[in-house]
Formats: sequence, structure tokens, C-alpha cells
Amino acid sequence: MPIETTRMLSLLQQVAEEVINPRFRALAADEISSKTRPDDLVTVADREAEVMLTRELRMAYPDALVLGEEAFATEPGLVEDFRAAEHAFTVDPVDGTRNFVHGSPDHAVMVAEVRAGTTVRSWIWQPQHLTGFVAELGSGAYRVDAHGGTASPERLPMLQPAVDPAAWRVRTSARRWVGDRLGDAPPMDLTWVSCGIDYPKLVTGECDALVYRGTQPWDHVPGSLLLTEVGGFVGDLGAVTYGPRSRPDGIVAGASREIVQVLAPSVAARRR
Repeated sequence: MPIETTRMLSLLQQVAEEVINPRFRALAADEISSKTRPDDLVTVADREAEVMLTRELRMAYPDALVLGEEAFATEPGLVEDFRAAEHAFTVDPVDGTRNFVHGSPDHAVMVAEVRAGTTVRSWIWQPQHLTGFVAELGSGAYRVDAHGGTASPERLPMLQPAVDPAAWRVRTSARRWVGDRLGDAPPMDLTWVSCGIDYPKLVTGECDALVYRGTQPWDHVPGSLLLTEVGGFVGDLGAVTYGPRSRPDGIVAGASREIVQVLAPSVAARRR
């Protein structure tokens, strides 16, 4: 049976409550390991959350492909299967694992639904902030504040970014680029080190652009729909529209297409 948009967010909340929140600031040493690099961390919470989410999605959508971050670590070919699939989901069980391991509340659970290469729905749940973000193609983006218990979704307004680059607040995931300038924009600050925090910060007006070196679908597909539904734009380093089937060398997300068009060439020059 298909999962309704609001019920999917409830599923993310339930998974977080069962396997993520009990481990927050309570991880044992043997519950943390690394994948391909020493700083590419994974925890028992990541693995258990992905198993739960994947199981529910496969039960509801038996013909859909599910691309989970942890599954990809052992089956790299999944990402190409995802790009070719007619119906697929991305799953990021704990986005911002490093933050989670170090006790920062800035982490999230994210899922996105893709049909024929187009993202149609996405969900982001920030378990320590008790805040969710939901987007549906053509129907807008919504925030759910659960601090007082069950809450009705609040539609997010369209973004109204500054025109002058000198007023743009730009964040980057590349630590070595922090403090650098992109054209006339002020020096870049570090992102919140979690796409599940970064994109919501952008859609709520707390920054004007995000610059990424990492481009994995589970990181960017959910937030890209959220952003475009409030008038923002996500592009590659040529300012070409980013989508689930893209293979970008980097990503620039902005509160407007114009911001991305101005910033992308300077980002591309840094990648050479």
C-alpha cells in the first residue's frame, strides 16, 4: 500500500525514536566504525535505521529500487541502477554521522522518491531539533515543528534573495575553501556539515548559497526538491540543473538561479 506523504514523515520519526535517539551521546566505541576512509564514519544507528526504512519502502513499493547510503558502501553499482530506475527512493539514515558521533544535534534522517528521473517527494527529519521538512513536486515545501507534539505542516514562503552579491551568505562543505571569496560575495563559511540541516537553513533564509564537493544522491536529492519548491535552484559547476540522474563534479545550491549562475564559475575554477 503506498505511503502517504504525512505518514512517511511519521515513519522517519518512528525510526529515529527507536534506533537513533537512544544512541545520541550514548554510542559505545564498538558501535562506531569507518568505511572507505578513516573520517567516513558509520554507526550502528546508521545501519539499523537504513534496514528499517528500506524494509518499509520495499513492502509498500515492491517494484521500486531503494538506494541507501550504507547499502551503497557494499554495493557501489546500486547508484547506477538508481539512475536508470523508473521508480526509486534514496535513504540517508543518519545524515551528518560525524556530527552525530561527536554529540552535535545537527543530523537528520532523509528519504526522497524519484520517478523517471524526477524527484517527486522528499522528507527530512531532524530528530534532535524536532523539526521536519516535506516537499512534493508542484505542491510546495512545508515545515513541521513538533516541539509541542503533533503539529500541522506550515507552508514555507517563496525565497526573496538579495540581488547584490556583496549581501550573499555563502556556505561550503569544503573546509579548505572556508574564508575564500567567490567573486564579489563575502568569504565563505562552513556549512552545518549535514545536508539535512544545510538545505533547510537555505530554504528558511539563514544563508543564500551552499557549495559542495560531495555529490551523492542521498545527500542532495531530498534537499534539492525542498529548495526548488520555494524558488531556489540547484546546479552543477556549469550551472546546469541538478537532478537524480546527474553526475556533477560539484554542486551549488542557491536561493535563486541567478545566484548559482554567478557563483558556479568561481567554484569550477577551484576544482581545476
